[in-house]
Amino acid sequence: MARRGVPRAAVLALLLASATACANDVPKADWSRGLLPEGITSQSDTIASLWNGAWIAALATGAVVIVLIVWACLFHRKSRAKAELPPQVRYNLPIEIFYTLVPLVMVSVFFFFTARDSRTLEALPPNPDVKVKVEAFQWSWRFTTTVNGKTLPPVVGKPVSDYREGPQLVLPAGKRIEFDLESPDVIHSFWVPAFNFKRDVIPGIREGNKGRRFQVTTLDTEGVYAGRCAELCGVDHSRMLFNVKLVPQGEYDQYIATQAGSAQ
Repeated sequence: MARRGVPRAAVLALLLASATACANDVPKADWSRGLLPEGITSQSDTIASLWNGAWIAALATGAVVIVLIVWACLFHRKSRAKAELPPQVRYNLPIEIFYTLVPLVMVSVFFFFTARDSRTLEALPPNPDVKVKVEAFQWSWRFTTTVNGKTLPPVVGKPVSDYREGPQLVLPAGKRIEFDLESPDVIHSFWVPAFNFKRDVIPGIREGNKGRRFQVTTLDTEGVYAGRCAELCGVDHSRMLFNVKLVPQGEYDQYIATQAGSAQ
């Protein structure tokens, strides 16, 4: 009975864990994108392509290794009748060169595509449409937006249990946004799953350093998207939630005017 109960309990636990993932703040995964959520930035396609390529290469490599293991087990096992080991391969220079070159080629290919896409993702063209200073602190966020030379009042949050109750970062659709990340205490991680991208917020990096900035170009996909800290940073890490709202340019202009008026 105990042996039967353990597998059933494991299956039940898996079902319960899967059910808890069906919350509204979990983006829908797309099989064509390697289970990444549907992206809302122009950089999402680059990330999905790199992700899918890495998975395909990993699965192909795993398949080859499994076939070789099975082949060795079936055709080079010890003979029961003769009780002798099969012929051993030692000091075979061509095989050793092959074993060395194949992994080297594989790693070189992985490095090339990763370096190429990383260079694209980390590019910082001048004059972004909107600049956002993101300050991550224990345990919430402060967003300070600068657009057309005007700095809006910061949006400051507090720990919440629902991302819709957290601080809201309003951004225009179809524009290039630059994020400048800063932390006064510990390491956090700025993550919007719909961006298909996240970056650690590391304290001590000087302002203007390229390592704390990145840019995305938002698509014309309006809506409210969940954001969170992806680095374990303390007691209320799980409540360090926020949301990003993409709006059309006309609505964004009204938002800027309202915020500027409230500041005055």
